[in-house]
Amino acid sequence: MGKKVALNVFYNVAIFLCLICIYTGFEHARYEYVLAGAFIGGVIITLKIKLIKEVKSSQKP
Repeated sequence: MGKKVALNVFYNVAIFLCLICIYTGFEHARYEYVLAGAFIGGVIITLKIKLIKEVKSSQKP
């Protein structure tokens, strides 16, 4: 379970960094950073949802 908690924390930090990347990309008109941040953020959010579903299914009796 500790591994899954650490993975969840990593996903949260990665999503936050992607949001910062998207914001700075808009601010400096570097739209390739916006595209990369959005794509990587989407992949990480998908993985986080899968992790949450896995944890919920393992908690059921």
